[in-house]
Amino acid sequence: MNIVEMRGITKRFGTLVANDKVDIDLGRGEIHALLGENGAGKSTLMKILYGLYQPDEVTITIEGRTQPIRSPAEAIERGVGFVSQHFSLVPTFTVAENILLGYEQQFRLDPAQMHTRVAQLATDNGFNIDPSAIVGKLSVGQQQRVEILKAIFRDCRVLILDEPTAVLTPRDTQSLFEILLKLCAQGLAVIIITHKLEEALQHSQRVTVLRHGKVVGSQETSSTTSAELARLMVGRQTTPVQRPANANASEPVVLEVSGLSVADKRGVHALNAVNFQVRAGEIVGIAGVAGNGQSELVSVLTGMLQPQRGAMRVDGQAVAFGDPRACTRHKIGRIPEDRLRGVIGDLSVADNLMIEQLDQFTIVGHLQPHAILEHAQRLINDFQIKAAPNDPVRTLSGGNIQKVILARTLAQDPAVVIAAQPTRGVDIGATEYVHQKLLEQKQRGAAILLISEDLDEILLLSDRILVMYNGRLVGEFDAAAVDLDRLSLLMTGAEKTG
Repeated sequence: MNIVEMRGITKRFGTLVANDKVDIDLGRGEIHALLGENGAGKSTLMKILYGLYQPDEVTITIEGRTQPIRSPAEAIERGVGFVSQHFSLVPTFTVAENILLGYEQQFRLDPAQMHTRVAQLATDNGFNIDPSAIVGKLSVGQQQRVEILKAIFRDCRVLILDEPTAVLTPRDTQSLFEILLKLCAQGLAVIIITHKLEEALQHSQRVTVLRHGKVVGSQETSSTTSAELARLMVGRQTTPVQRPANANASEPVVLEVSGLSVADKRGVHALNAVNFQVRAGEIVGIAGVAGNGQSELVSVLTGMLQPQRGAMRVDGQAVAFGDPRACTRHKIGRIPEDRLRGVIGDLSVADNLMIEQLDQFTIVGHLQPHAILEHAQRLINDFQIKAAPNDPVRTLSGGNIQKVILARTLAQDPAVVIAAQPTRGVDIGATEYVHQKLLEQKQRGAAILLISEDLDEILLLSDRILVMYNGRLVGEFDAAAVDLDRLSLLMTGAEKTG
C-alpha cells in the first residue's frame, strides 16, 4: 500500500524546468532510492514533498489525504521528516534539548522529564544514544541519528534522507541502514537521495531515476543493475575506471612531508606532526571524516597557509610554505576542494586557463590574445570542456568548471598533483572523467595526493591509504587489501594508535 503518491509534479525556476510532470510513489515500510545526476531534480522533488518549494503543478496524496503542503510545518504535521546533508542541530545543546527543540513548552523546561522522554524514545527505536550528551561532541554518525530521532519524535511516517552516507564511515553506514530497516519494519517509509549506485542496489527495495527533471526509470531494485542505473542517469553507457596497478615501491620519492604542524591561537592543533611520502606514479589517498585536518593539509601544501613547523620537499628540493608561486615553480598542480574559489567567475574560460602561466603569454608586459585563445581552444578540445574560449566561467556547469581547473593544472605536466575533493558535487559522467584524468597522471609518473571524503573514491583510485584523525595520520593501508572495519575505527578515533 502506498503511503505517498506524487502526481504530475512540475516546478519551474524561470525558464528552467527542474521537475517535469514527475510521478512517484512510496510504499509503507519500504526504502526507495532516488537517483540522478546533479541538476536532475531529485532535491527539488523532495523539497516539494517537505514544503520547502511550492510547485507549479502538483497532486500530493499522503495516507489517502490529498492536500497541498505549503510549509515544512505542514509537512511535519502530515508525518514527513527531512534529514539533509547539513544537520540542523545546535551543537552546544544536549541530545534531548535538540530533539525537543520547538516542543519544549510541553515539558515546562523540566530537564529530567525531557531526558526520560528521549531516553524512552531512543530505547523503543533501538538507538544507542545518551540523551544528556552534548551534540557538538558526537560523531557525524551519532549526530545523524539525533536528526532521525528528532523526526521520529514528531511522529514521522515518511523520512527523506539527502545523501545520508556522504560523510559516514563504512561502519556508520552499516549502522544507519540497520536502523532504517528496523524502522521500516515498524511501518516507516524512507526515501534516500543518493549518487551511490551500489548503496541503492544493496539497501533499497525500489529505485526511481530522474534525468533532466523527468522520470526515466522506476522499478524494483532486485530487477536492475548498477550498469543499467548508470545508463539511465547519464543517458549513455558508462565505463567505470579500473583499479590501477599498485605503484612500484622502487620508484623515487617525489613528495616528502615531515613534521607538519598547524595550530590556532589557542594552541589547538589542526595538524600535528604529519609525515608522509608519495612516490612517482603513486596515488596516496587521505581518508578521514570531515574536519580532521584535511582542509588545513591542502592549504599548507598548496601555499595558502603557513605552518608553525614542518618541511616539504619535491624531488629533494625544499618548497617554501605560504607562497603559491613556489608551488608553481616546483611543478605542484593544485585541484582545490572548492572549485568556485579555484576560478575567477567573471573572467573568460581562456583567461582562467592561462592565469597561472601569465609569463608564457606576455611579451614586453603585454598579453598576447591570439596565443591565449589558441591555448584555450586546444585545452577545451583535449579536456572536452563544453564551452567557448570567451564564455565567462561563471556560466559553466559545475562539472565543466572542474574540467577547466583540471585542464589548467594537468596540461602543465605537474610533478605532484594535490587533488582535494576532486569530484565533490559533480555528476557520474564528470566523476568518471576526473578519475580517468588522475589515472593518466599516475601513468605519466606524477605523484598524486588524493584528499576525499568519498571513501569509495579513495578505495577505487589509491595505491596506499593514510587515515587522518584529529590532525594526525593514525594508520596506513595497502588499498588492495584494506581492512574496512579497522579503517572505520581509525577514522572515528575508536581504535587507539598509541
